[in-house]
Formats: sequence, C-alpha cells, structure tokens
Amino acid sequence: MRLLHAAEAGPDDVLAADAYLFATPENLAAMSGVMKDFFDRCYYAALDRVNGRAYVTLICAGSDGSNAMRQIDRIATGWRLKQAAPGVIVCTHAQTPERILAPKTIGEADLARCAEVGAGLVAGLALGVF
Repeated sequence: MRLLHAAEAGPDDVLAADAYLFATPENLAAMSGVMKDFFDRCYYAALDRVNGRAYVTLICAGSDGSNAMRQIDRIATGWRLKQAAPGVIVCTHAQTPERILAPKTIGEADLARCAEVGAGLVAGLALGVF
C-alpha cells in the first residue's frame, strides 16, 4: 500500500497501482482543486490502461458532498474502474464562515467508517476479489 497526496501523484503512479482510494474535501460543491489537477494530469495517460481496477472514494464535506462524489465516480467510469464499495461522505456541518475556516475534527464513528472502506479494499485485493 502506498499513500500519495494528489499534488505528488502522477500518471506513472496511477498505472503502477492495483487499486485506488480517492479522498478529498468538497470545496464549493466540487472536489478540491488539487484533486481536480491530479485527474487533469493523469486522466488521458491512464485511459484504457487501468480498466477493471477497483476504487473507493472518501469525501469530507461541510454540508453535502454528493457532487464531489459524482465527479469522481464519472472520472472512474471513464477510466472503467470498478467501484469496490459505496463511497463515504463525512459531513462536518460547517455552514458559517467561522465553522468553515475552523480546523475540523472527524469523529471516531466517521473515522471507523473510512477505515472500514479502506480495509475492505485491501482485503479484496489480497483475496483476488478485485
């Protein structure tokens, strides 16, 4: 398993991976700019070269998260990836300027849900399910 931030990852990393866990905040009803930049840099280099690989998505949002999830799912469809588990949206309910700008603390239950999705992806790879 290898952890890379979107700004550090490139097409060679995408091609070398057996599966993907995409995690991003939702900013202004979209995936983060850094995540968008990652997909912009990697999309065509990986097109038709990662078909069938598994992926899962984790989104942290202030109110909704569904549009960021939808964006990543559409890109994954183009790459012909296989969704290994439903994506997880963690909602911080940050709706005021003060709460939006404040550091966020993710609760134990949400952290456990995210860990479970990641562990399921790893286990599926180890068992040859994906």
